[in-house]
Amino acid sequence: MSEFWAYLQLGFAHITDPGGYDHILFVVALCAIYSLNQWKQTLILVTAFTVGHSLTLALATLQLISYSTDLIELLIPVTILITAISNFFFKVPKSRFNEQPKQPRGRYVLALLFGLIHGMGFSNYLRSLLGQQSSIVKPLFAFNIGLEFGQIFIVLGVLTIAFVLIEILKVRRHDWNLIISGTVAGMALSLIINNPYFA
Repeated sequence: MSEFWAYLQLGFAHITDPGGYDHILFVVALCAIYSLNQWKQTLILVTAFTVGHSLTLALATLQLISYSTDLIELLIPVTILITAISNFFFKVPKSRFNEQPKQPRGRYVLALLFGLIHGMGFSNYLRSLLGQQSSIVKPLFAFNIGLEFGQIFIVLGVLTIAFVLIEILKVRRHDWNLIISGTVAGMALSLIINNPYFA
């Protein structure tokens, strides 16, 4: 049980680590167009991302697939940039609170596909922790649960901030979306430009 808890904590710490903020940026971009009253839509969207990264995290950690680490580290900020840019085309509902924004189906597909890429990024860290450990199924499962708790923590934080700004401080949803998505897009572009893949 102590091993399970340790890997769960490591998974949570990995995705919420400010030093490795690329995954945080993606989750922020993913839910930037929502507020707390759209939690169901956000949950479905995040679940699509979860399915994707859980699959490749397992396959890569079990060494059933191989890939270029440098390429994955480049593709992760690319997924962030694409997600943030897609937010610019989101049409904000006229109503502040009651009207639910229509969810483009393509956004679910992108979340799933981009999750596949992020899962391979997660596996790099997990494999470095596992070393030559023989049984990795339990640590893999615990690590993935930790990732999910961390992901939910980030989502709740973003949605709560959005709720306070939009519903209490009366900031326009359009402005919130442009500011948060623009900031994320700029940071993602910086990660791409400075990626060692181009060195």
